[in-house]
Amino acid sequence: MFAPRREHARFCSPGCRVAWNRDHSRDSAAEDRALEWSIAGMRDVTEQLSVCQPADQAAAFTAVTEAVWWVTIIDARLVRQYTDLYDGALAARAAVQRPVIEGTLAGLRFVRNVMSDQAGWADFIGPPVSPGAGDGVVAAWMWKRVPEPALAPLPAQVQRWELKRYWSYRQWLADRPVGEAFGRAAAFLNLAAARVASAPDTGLLANH
Repeated sequence: MFAPRREHARFCSPGCRVAWNRDHSRDSAAEDRALEWSIAGMRDVTEQLSVCQPADQAAAFTAVTEAVWWVTIIDARLVRQYTDLYDGALAARAAVQRPVIEGTLAGLRFVRNVMSDQAGWADFIGPPVSPGAGDGVVAAWMWKRVPEPALAPLPAQVQRWELKRYWSYRQWLADRPVGEAFGRAAAFLNLAAARVASAPDTGLLANH
């Protein structure tokens, strides 16, 4: 048993992860391909935000919803299965960048969780207040400030995690362009996935 830093973490150390992989036969090559496919999908969706000119608000909301899903599902998988490599990618960034990266990803997880319970996307994003050149794309839309969520029915640990995500959203997403958060998140997840791909104990060597 261990106290996870994130709710998705499964392993307390690299040795624990490798031992689990060895004891649970997996098709590592297939998993590597699945991660590569996921990263490619995330890259396509987040890059489209900078060129997509939505016909209406519903189209913009759909594009952002898909980007949130891709980023958060890949982030969760990397944390769950490769925590040490994920942390290594984070540690390789400049000290001033680390809280920004972690805060951005936490803020996007907050959006994902609220999105799963509510349909009010208009509460989260809106077009630029003062549209200018290039502001017709989804990436130029702005994250809105939202009220603190009602957390009383949730377990105490979940409340702490969710409240932290909310304040991360307020600090790193609210009043900023949508594309800024996705660009930062996707860039980091690409680096973390590259570490997974190059690590000898994540592929076939982990199972033999």
